[in-house]
Amino acid sequence: MNPDAFAADLAEKPARLAELAAALERDDPWAPVGLEARSADLVFVGMGSSHYASSVAAARLRARGVRAVAELASSDLLPRTGPGTTVVAVSASGGSRETLDALDRLSGSGARVVGVTNVESSALSARADVVVPMLAGPEHGGVACRSFQHTLALFLTLEAGMTGAPLPAALVRAAADASADLLERESAWLPAVTEAALGPDGTHLAAPARRLSSAQQSALMLREGPRVAAIGCETGDWAHVDVYLTKNTDYRLVLFGGSRWIDGVREWTDPRGTTLVSVGEDLPTAAVTVRYRGDEDDDVRLLSETLVMELVAARRWQAQA
Repeated sequence: MNPDAFAADLAEKPARLAELAAALERDDPWAPVGLEARSADLVFVGMGSSHYASSVAAARLRARGVRAVAELASSDLLPRTGPGTTVVAVSASGGSRETLDALDRLSGSGARVVGVTNVESSALSARADVVVPMLAGPEHGGVACRSFQHTLALFLTLEAGMTGAPLPAALVRAAADASADLLERESAWLPAVTEAALGPDGTHLAAPARRLSSAQQSALMLREGPRVAAIGCETGDWAHVDVYLTKNTDYRLVLFGGSRWIDGVREWTDPRGTTLVSVGEDLPTAAVTVRYRGDEDDDVRLLSETLVMELVAARRWQAQA
C-alpha cells in the first residue's frame, strides 16, 4: 500500500468513469447473464467494500420487486441456492479467500456464478460462469477506491437492465463530472473538512440507508490509509446507536445529505455543539459544507460522494509518510 499511489488512483477517477460510460454506451456488460426480474433469485457475496456495494444493490433490487440478498462471504449462514439462483461474487482482486471459499461451499447446488472483478485473469474469474469486468484499471495504491465506485455503477447497470430502464451511461458521465469538480476544487474545501472531520476521538460518518455504502466506505478509507479511527452509520439509526458519544467526546460527524431523518441527528447535535461536516446538502449548523456538481441527483451522490473523505484520507496518509 502506498499513499502517493492511492492519491494518484483517486485523480484517475474522472477519466476511468468516462471510459466506463463509453463502454456502457457500446454494450450491456450484464447481457451475457440474461437475468429477468420476474424470475431472478440473486445472492451477492463479497467482503469489505464489495459487500458495502452489494448490500445497497440488493436493497435497491428488492425495492423493485427482485428477490436479492447480499451476504458477507465469510458467513456460516449463506442462503440455500439451487439451479434457479445466480450468485454474484464480487472481489476487486479476484482473490479474496473468503469469497472463493463461499463459492466452494455453494458449489454443487446448480447455481450459476457471475464474477465481478477488476482482474479478469483471477481465481474468481476461473470459477465464474460469466465474468463482468469492473474496468476500473489497476489500483496501484493497493486500496479499492475506483473499483468500489465502478462496482456500484455496474450494479446500477444491472438494476436498469432488470427493470427495463436505460443503461446509466449518462449517470456515470455525471459522476465523472462530479469527481472532476471535487478534484479541481480540492484546495478550496479539503483543509476545512480535514480540520473539522478528523478529531482526537475519531471520525463518525452517516448516510441514508439507500447510500449506506458511502458512510461505510468513507470510514474504511480513513482506517485503511492513515489508520484513523472511523465508523460508518445509517442516518436514521444514528439516534439509536451512535448518539451517546456526542455527550462526552470531541465528536466529529460527517453527514452525507438526503436523509429524511436528519432532524433526529440535529435534535442532539445542535444543543451539544457537535462539529458537523455536511456533504452534498446545505446544513445551517455544519462547520463545513461541501457541494459539488450534480449533487442534487441521488445516484450521482451514490457514485461520487465517497471521494470527499477518500481525498481527506489520502492527504492525511501522505502527510504521515
